[in-house]
Amino acid sequence: MTSPLQRSKAQLEAEGWLVAIVEHWNSFARVRQDLWGWADLLCLKGDQVIAVQVCCRGDVAKRARKIGESSTIDRVRQAGIGVRVHGWGRMADGRVRLREVDVS
Repeated sequence: MTSPLQRSKAQLEAEGWLVAIVEHWNSFARVRQDLWGWADLLCLKGDQVIAVQVCCRGDVAKRARKIGESSTIDRVRQAGIGVRVHGWGRMADGRVRLREVDVS
């Protein structure tokens, strides 16, 4: 199965976004580090910029709350950058579906 991050990247590229993965593995600390502490993807389309946090479908509310409590979110919003949470999960019919929440 494709990772949620790769699913979001493909979905956004299909919508015409230029997508960059902005999380990385810090081998010294042995943790994944996100841009601004929460962004996995940074995307451009025309004059629009969005930052996307990717997670499992059941974690969308928790991640949205984490972003809202972040010390960086006010500056990101002031810069006019949109903020979205992508949650991926398997439905009863067996298909994987996206739940997207705008937390700009």
